Amino acid sequence: MRRPAAAQEGPGSWAREQLGALKELLDKPLTTYYLIIMCSALLLALGLMMVLSASSIEALNKTGSPFSWFIKQSLSAAVGVPVMYLCSRLPVKFFRWAGYPLMALSIIALVMVLFIGSAELGAQRWIYIGPFTVQPSEPAKLGLVLWGADLLSRRVRQGRIEWRQMLIPLMPGTAILAVMVMLGRDLGTTLVLFMIFLSLLWVVGAPVKLFGGIMALAVLAAAIMIKVEPYRMARIGAFLDPWADAQGAGYQAVQGQIAMGSGGWFGLGLGESRQKWNWLPHGESDFIFAILGEELGLMGTLIVVALFGLLGYAGLRVAVRVNDAFTRLAAAAMVAWIVGQATVNMGAVLGVLPITGIPLPLVSYGGSSLLPTLAALGMLLSFAKREPGAREALAARGPGPAARALSWLGLGGTSKGRATR
Repeated sequence: MRRPAAAQEGPGSWAREQLGALKELLDKPLTTYYLIIMCSALLLALGLMMVLSASSIEALNKTGSPFSWFIKQSLSAAVGVPVMYLCSRLPVKFFRWAGYPLMALSIIALVMVLFIGSAELGAQRWIYIGPFTVQPSEPAKLGLVLWGADLLSRRVRQGRIEWRQMLIPLMPGTAILAVMVMLGRDLGTTLVLFMIFLSLLWVVGAPVKLFGGIMALAVLAAAIMIKVEPYRMARIGAFLDPWADAQGAGYQAVQGQIAMGSGGWFGLGLGESRQKWNWLPHGESDFIFAILGEELGLMGTLIVVALFGLLGYAGLRVAVRVNDAFTRLAAAAMVAWIVGQATVNMGAVLGVLPITGIPLPLVSYGGSSLLPTLAALGMLLSFAKREPGAREALAARGPGPAARALSWLGLGGTSKGRATR
């Protein structure tokens, strides 16, 4: 008796069929667009959920309401999502122009921090405006991405790709931001700025020797900054052996590891964290990944890692598939910023990197970090529409829910309605 053809082909044929289906999916022009939306939405929703859980006890102790910080984060998200949508609709030339005023405003704000800023935990990063807190170093990351990408794309277009032309004025501009941030004693943000700077040089084709020289200079500067600040030296010691001073410099690292270890495969359950009961410092911000691991377990942390990985893949896919030099540079720099910052944050929680005090993008508490990140992702959506075939696919899809809602309110019309006017 003859077996069916499918059975004769065996599992190898099934695997080839699945790989073919995956390749077909990845070849679609809107794959990047939907990946960015999906990953951003899931990370933002997960972040709001975890901020509510992680901040509830400390918020109750300090404000009398367990929802205080969650409400603030929700308001930031309520502002940030429309900003993301608006940025997704803006043309590339707007982003090329926006980098210059954003860089200037960031430098002015960073100078203001040195004089009127508030110092907490050894770093002077924040400006208090009524009930709100602004951290100027966060929009400075977006400013550097836009300004640096436009600067280098103009150099490439003019045929000036010699390394001295690439570094001037990119390197002095980056150095000004880094010095301002370092004067506020924020080594973590300085590291992120450095990653953005290196990614821009890498994409534009800087020689390897130049990277070696810059890396050596950066390591020397970081070593000096660590040496002159006793709390940074303590952090390095805590990184090497946190359990040697588990009640002192290594306390946060130890409590974070306890939280991660307590979660097991599937976690204690949403809202069931024990470490958030005044054991783990800054569990809603710098160490929210530890609370997530405790409540959602290894599976939850792997999902977060996968979402950031997919977001990075989408950003690099945009950089590879578009033809415009500015778009390519800006997309790659955004991946270095968002995915690089997430890697540093998660690495610090896991104990494989020193604690730097930078938040987990889209997940940690803090509107100053959330708003520029959502704006950057909106810009990435705008770039994704410029992939080959993406505009035609979007046009064939018809108006989206936002456009339909506007037309229902009489504030806009569908593409068909506009065409008949």
